[in-house]
Amino acid sequence: MTGWSRRRLLRTALSGALVPAALSSGPPALAAATGAWRFRRGVNAWPWFALTREFPAPRTDYAWPPFQSQRPVPTPADLRRLRQTGLDFIRLPVDPGPFLAADAATRTKLLATLDDAVAAAIDADLGIIVNVQANGATHYWNPDRMVSSTAAPEFEAYRALVGELAGRLQRFPADMVALEPVNEPPQSCDSNVWSLVQAALLTAARASSATLPLVVTGGCGSMVSGLAALDPQPLAAFEPILFTFHFYEPYLFSHQGAPWMREPVYRALNNVPWPASAGSLEQTLASVRARMAQDTQTSQADKKAAYAETERVLKVYFDAGPDRWFIDKYLGQARAWADAHGIARERIIMGEFGALRTDARYTAAPNPDRARYIADVRQSAEASGFPWAFWDLFDGMGMMDDTTRALDPAMVEALGLRTPAD
Repeated sequence: MTGWSRRRLLRTALSGALVPAALSSGPPALAAATGAWRFRRGVNAWPWFALTREFPAPRTDYAWPPFQSQRPVPTPADLRRLRQTGLDFIRLPVDPGPFLAADAATRTKLLATLDDAVAAAIDADLGIIVNVQANGATHYWNPDRMVSSTAAPEFEAYRALVGELAGRLQRFPADMVALEPVNEPPQSCDSNVWSLVQAALLTAARASSATLPLVVTGGCGSMVSGLAALDPQPLAAFEPILFTFHFYEPYLFSHQGAPWMREPVYRALNNVPWPASAGSLEQTLASVRARMAQDTQTSQADKKAAYAETERVLKVYFDAGPDRWFIDKYLGQARAWADAHGIARERIIMGEFGALRTDARYTAAPNPDRARYIADVRQSAEASGFPWAFWDLFDGMGMMDDTTRALDPAMVEALGLRTPAD
């Protein structure tokens, strides 16, 4: 998950986005590929290969080891417990920066470490999708420099890494691994630039492996609308392929209190209920005021402006009254796209979905809203026939405690999983 620019838009996702895009009613354009993959119910294993130790500019390299030692990393026992819950795969975000900045010897070490992670997942009887996920907060090895276009300064280096990863992954069981070359492409939904970037990356992957499943996506940050705008016919040349989209709508709920969001309205949000009928505008605004009161860094003038905007968008939220119907109708765009193009829905993975926890310091009592939302999204995806990968394993949107490694019972239940035996 990245802070793509779409999340800066306090758009009317509760109105216009509910109407599926018009799709062709013509004959199916892409036959369903044959193959059985271990990708039905998964979790994103961030930040296993993320949270780097990047040197500041003007340097473009990383300290060794490049990944922060204090970040939570799943152990073999953790992976086995995940399998016992009923999960059958992990999606592994991998920051390409350390690999691209490294000299030959260091890169070899990093690739061996990644091989070990793939092997550990497979040993735990988990499939694995390796996702090359550039970090937008990195000053040099970021999406703009690597995948904004085929003319981007570091695109060729990135493309070569995708090809190299495909070659390494083909050594593992074909039904257990896949490669996803880009996370949340920054181009617009109907961008031809993204089509060219994706085709070039898929070509590089296929040059190294003819059989490795590749995961493709639409533009505008892999939103549902990006998938709906994707023409799958040219991608048939790269079979076997799977498709993916991400789902965090409505952002006012899923990203409440997100510290990485640029807009103050998100950072101040708290106690937004799911469904909207489970709370009230007055209760949520009281929590927002409590959270703002603890902010000593923002000026009173900026707080006043942020509160006014927060109040405005929350009124839209409560007036719309989102519930399970909102999710079902939103995912209808993906269902309609799949049916129009003759693509089996089990080939379309909801590769990310999740929500931040409400901060209990600014509410009267803990609430079950996050679990209700996760359950609604998961059940809607399953009813549509889409596999899914929860975001994520650790951190504020996770299902496992960073320190104790205890699984969150509410998330286990919301995801329709079972509690593993100790």
